[in-house]
Amino acid sequence: MAEQQTLNPNTVKILPWIVAVSFFMQMLDTTIMNTALPSIAKDLNESPLGMQSVVICYMLTVAFIMPVSGWVADRFGVRNVFIFANAVFVLGSLLSALSPTLMALVLSRIVQGIGGAFLMPVGRLAVLKVFPRSQLTDVLSFISVPALMGPLIGPTLGGFLAQYASWHWIFLINIPVGIVACLASMRYMPALKVSGLARFDWSGFLLIGAAILSGTLGIEASTDLHLPLAYTLPLVVFSLAMLALYVFHAHRAPFPLFDLKVFKIRSFSVGILGNIFARLASGVMPFMTPLLLQVGLGFTPSKAGLLLMPAALMSIAGKKLVSPLLKRMGFRLFLCINTLLVGVLLSLYSTITAETPVWLLILQFSAFGIVNSMQFTAMFSLPLIDLPAEYASSGNSILSVVTQLSMGLGVGVGAAVLAFFAGPQGSGQSIDAFHKAYLCIGLFGIAAAAIFLFIPKDTGRISIESAAGE
Repeated sequence: MAEQQTLNPNTVKILPWIVAVSFFMQMLDTTIMNTALPSIAKDLNESPLGMQSVVICYMLTVAFIMPVSGWVADRFGVRNVFIFANAVFVLGSLLSALSPTLMALVLSRIVQGIGGAFLMPVGRLAVLKVFPRSQLTDVLSFISVPALMGPLIGPTLGGFLAQYASWHWIFLINIPVGIVACLASMRYMPALKVSGLARFDWSGFLLIGAAILSGTLGIEASTDLHLPLAYTLPLVVFSLAMLALYVFHAHRAPFPLFDLKVFKIRSFSVGILGNIFARLASGVMPFMTPLLLQVGLGFTPSKAGLLLMPAALMSIAGKKLVSPLLKRMGFRLFLCINTLLVGVLLSLYSTITAETPVWLLILQFSAFGIVNSMQFTAMFSLPLIDLPAEYASSGNSILSVVTQLSMGLGVGVGAAVLAFFAGPQGSGQSIDAFHKAYLCIGLFGIAAAAIFLFIPKDTGRISIESAAGE
């Protein structure tokens, strides 16, 4: 059972900020590396083609460790684990900045990934346990925006730092942020331990870990290493086999790592499925839009970065609309309509040409920023809004793993579709290939709206009505 304690009165004010800042730091670090890899390779006297190991080792570490976050937080306390995560992330950042060789940088990124694996799930678990369901949508909306902005501005910021400062600052900027998060967590984050916790499910962890590790490696090998399907498909098949074995194991184990009974809650199961398929569409944007602007339209990295800023800024405005609209429309109607809008706006990217005026680009990017922010926030809240306390850790860990994998899948889908329309001659540098890819992905996004038709009508109703009466 959960440990009872008196909360600091300032916790409800400060905790969302602590979690939001840590989310931003972790999500920014996931994407900031890509544009700086050539500069790092030059400084370390390495081939740029061999630098993807710096990105992949981080992603694999996060994916492998993230499933244990819920059990570890319940066992050692949310506050202790969150402070540990920030401290290890800061240490990994410092070691990365001081790395004299590629191998040292890879090892440092693994350390950083250990901290990053706990930041998002444990931070969200703290919010889930502290705030009543009537406030959950608003709080999740607040903390999700930095997580949404990180991938949008990461590539641009990485390019600016590498060009005008030094690649070392990609890691050094994390240090003061992480230190402040540690100090604030010590004072304002509750411990929230669980007494009488069952022993750790090592068999389940190894099965889930093998599934996630092989699946992530297959995605990364396809997108970043550009390996053929003959090499990546066996990894995906092995991942699915391990996942099937875990399902069999979870039905037999007395205390499985992830309690599959959580999937009997319809809002959770539909929410997880919706997160996977809807993110496959919108998840391509941080990857494909910078390519469209720089490769398809010939813009400089700085100009492309400035044009992407409206989407990041308007995502802040979009979050303020989510709670009122959910109170009026409910989760089912809201997500069906908004998912359609995301798909339509994605399809409209296929109309962008070199003759498109800048004001229209800004308008289009801003509109997508608003609806994508609302989509992200609502999907973030849906699986958790009706989750009973006893399933909080399992449900939150599953959502964290799905979110992490969906990010990679989104990039993988974007890369695969663009490569398909580019053809064997590499004509993907033509604007026509981008147009076809955006249209295809947009139609897929529109189709994803059908999943949300299965959301129960009364999902979050108690929480919404309670919030409306406050």
